[in-house]
Amino acid sequence: MAAVVHPSPFLGHIDFVSLIPSFLSSYGSSKQLPILNQTSRIKALFWQQPKKPVDPPDLHLPFTLTNTNCKEESAEKAKEVSVSVVSSILEVGPSGWDACCLDATGPDQFNPFLSHGFLSSLEESGSAVKETGWLPRHIVARDEDGDILGVIPLYLKSHSYGEYVFDHSWADVYYNYGSRYYPKLQCCVPFTPVPGPRILVRNTSYKDQVFDILVSAMKDLAIKFQVSSLHITFSSEDEWSALKDRGFLQRTGMQYHWKNRNYKSFDDFLMDMKQSKRKNIRQERKKISAQNLTMKRLRGHEIKAKHWDTFYSFYRNTTDNKWGTAYLTREFFHIMGSKLGDNVMLIVAEEGDELVAGALNLIGGDTVYGRLWGCLPRVYYPSLHFEACYYQAIEAAIELNLKKVEAGAQGEHKIQRGYLPVTTYSCHYLLDEGFKQVIGNFLSRETDQVKIVTQLIKDSGPFKDGII
Repeated sequence: MAAVVHPSPFLGHIDFVSLIPSFLSSYGSSKQLPILNQTSRIKALFWQQPKKPVDPPDLHLPFTLTNTNCKEESAEKAKEVSVSVVSSILEVGPSGWDACCLDATGPDQFNPFLSHGFLSSLEESGSAVKETGWLPRHIVARDEDGDILGVIPLYLKSHSYGEYVFDHSWADVYYNYGSRYYPKLQCCVPFTPVPGPRILVRNTSYKDQVFDILVSAMKDLAIKFQVSSLHITFSSEDEWSALKDRGFLQRTGMQYHWKNRNYKSFDDFLMDMKQSKRKNIRQERKKISAQNLTMKRLRGHEIKAKHWDTFYSFYRNTTDNKWGTAYLTREFFHIMGSKLGDNVMLIVAEEGDELVAGALNLIGGDTVYGRLWGCLPRVYYPSLHFEACYYQAIEAAIELNLKKVEAGAQGEHKIQRGYLPVTTYSCHYLLDEGFKQVIGNFLSRETDQVKIVTQLIKDSGPFKDGII
């Protein structure tokens, strides 16, 4: 969740200048545009420094976007659906929001990042609020009885930080052509590159109609707010496919996930690895006990206020040392921990009675989600990062009989430790047809790169032949 991303050695650069001719022709000769600096390039999947952020418009909320009807297959009369926009998730009842979340993912694939508890913690703690450039503009669909049929976590943004699907270079191009990129609408989980559905709809016989209504509402809101664009990041693959026919550009990315192949123990997992990788992991794990470190996995009520205060200092040490931004406040960890209970797992390393490092994880229906890491300042413990962030998460997934570990964005060092590339998806709706065309061409080339790199990594992965 820190604003630090290092360019991948696997991915090359896409020359954005080569895409400009099609952009100019789409505008025609009647529009005078400044010449783009020839050194300006877009780096696939990575970011450049944005221009000065623009304050988003301040509209009176809540307000109703639309009223429409849905036909229920088994009902004689149509259901009336109203769609409104709220300025805080606290205006939506937790039970209604979470019902949409559970129906959208299914109980077995419950995603805690989409829950009311997690998203409200971001707002209550001052982490994702107007003052930090994240202005909540959540969309809610209700029936005539006031029951919630669908919700969308949506934010009006004045910058592109904390998103992990990088469009800073797009903002540069808008700026170079005298156009305004910010504010924009962002549908996502703030500061969290976690894949999952973003349009959360109750499982009714007319859910497809509600989905269409919510998508139309988002597009209408983009026009109403006069923004440059609407972005749905780390969406589900099903959403990604469905939104192509609704005018959204498609983008792919790559993360590294660990898959549980019905392992009974960590050693069982290691036996699927190539001999050199298996030896390296065992050597790394031996270093932990050699440094007199003890690893513990704390869940729910086992995590005390002192743990969160200490972990926050670790978090700040990570962000400060890597020139990042501490997006999350100290209060966030306390609030989130109290709301999510046993869905929170804090992996800690102790040297004697002293807490020296920690890794924050959330537990979903079938997944361990690894997110934040930090340790004491000015102290180095060899291999502790790998133990706390990757090996402990794998052991937890095996013990809890969970299907996978998602370890967040970037990090080719994860590959030799058993985490293989998976495709991530995002959708982008640009209101200007000229920019939409040129960015669409860029995304097509970027997608080809991602496919090639993903296959190369899989072909030369850390596992024995025949194990993917």
